[in-house]
Amino acid sequence: MRIAMVSEHASPLAVLGGVDAGGQNVHVAELSGALADRGHRVTVYTRRDDQSQPVRVLLRPGVEVVHVDAGPARPVPKDDLFPYMGTFASVLAAEWFIDRPDVVHAHFWMSGHAALDAVAQVQARTGGVRIPVVQTFHALGVVKRRHQGAADTSPAEREWVEPAVGRSVDQVVATCSDEAFELKALGVPLHRISVVPCGVDTSLFQPAGQDSSGADRPVEERGRTSRILTASRLVRRKGVGTTIAALAALVEEGRDVELVVVGGAGVAGADLADDPEYQRLDALARSLGVRDHVTFRGQLGQHDMPAVYRSADVVVCAPWYEPFGIVPLEAMACGRPVVASSVGGLIDTVVEDATGLHVTPRDEQAVAAAVAALLDDPERREALGRAGRKRAETRYTWQKVAADSERVYERLIAGATGATAVAGVGGVAAGSATGTTARAGRRTRTTHTTERTAR
Repeated sequence: MRIAMVSEHASPLAVLGGVDAGGQNVHVAELSGALADRGHRVTVYTRRDDQSQPVRVLLRPGVEVVHVDAGPARPVPKDDLFPYMGTFASVLAAEWFIDRPDVVHAHFWMSGHAALDAVAQVQARTGGVRIPVVQTFHALGVVKRRHQGAADTSPAEREWVEPAVGRSVDQVVATCSDEAFELKALGVPLHRISVVPCGVDTSLFQPAGQDSSGADRPVEERGRTSRILTASRLVRRKGVGTTIAALAALVEEGRDVELVVVGGAGVAGADLADDPEYQRLDALARSLGVRDHVTFRGQLGQHDMPAVYRSADVVVCAPWYEPFGIVPLEAMACGRPVVASSVGGLIDTVVEDATGLHVTPRDEQAVAAAVAALLDDPERREALGRAGRKRAETRYTWQKVAADSERVYERLIAGATGATAVAGVGGVAAGSATGTTARAGRRTRTTHTTERTAR
């Protein structure tokens, strides 16, 4: 099938670690690639943020990235992009009028808004059946406001546009069960919610040992007896400060332990020392007397990360909230135990006392106690790591995520085809309540099966 991925700010080509580059970039890139491996043709539409970018880039066989001219051709914070979504939608509509996709999968609320606008334009011009639209939010504004309050920089329009997108698309793919409950509260009908998690590249992220060719998988050298690791964008809500405070408690107990922080500056290409959040964390570590126990590594490429994960005794993920969180999956795939805040997607991925330990968010003493318990019990660490690897292999490979996503697409395409057969070509006009209701009715009995399978 021909699949259009819309990811307005998160390009699969972007360098990870910037303030607006992270898990969504990985998700779009890996899902697109896994779908291409299944024989589909995927086109990813993302906003041009550099004048030198070509219009079309072949990411890999079967996956093409299209840079859309919408707003200035320079980096713009994602929270400032909404005014350009009308232009973005017009470009999509022009593309899809010529080369109509079988299904559109939008990522983030603004992408969903633009995709729905573009699909409506195509339908109005052709008089045909509406292209099915699937939406993955990756983060919900209502959750962000709940945790960040006045610090939330989302545009005011998000408060009503995001729920409208959820209620207007054909299917919302939530990445965890907690998100599904939030979507229901926003008025998205349960029969239009499927749960399909993010994934992890289990061929790249592997435990220490030897690969299939017999070559050793490298493990980065440590600077101290014990090592804990945290990897995230350097934004306050990621809880790196909580982990530094937990480290101070461990050092105060007399432990020879180091913390490695992987994460980039707030602006792509900027020096880490100029980043305000780095400066805050650096000052915190100094004030707690543990600056010589903390190493800030800045941005690292995906292929550099496995050796770093394998060097850690424990990987700590202590965000205030987390829509999903790919870092715990990467750590588990590398056979490392995870100490994670009991929030959002981390509740699903990290199984308490099976693949890691859950702690209350923003509680440095709880993080310190959990890490200490694992540092003192090597056999338990190894058992949790083995279970984490098994869970990653059986539940979170991108191949499985792609197969689950494919089933969602196929069901919607079949529903649209059925509507054409009943109404005749062109019989379901734009905004036809009858056609939409008929398709929704056909989906009701099948979605719950998909939800159970995906979970």
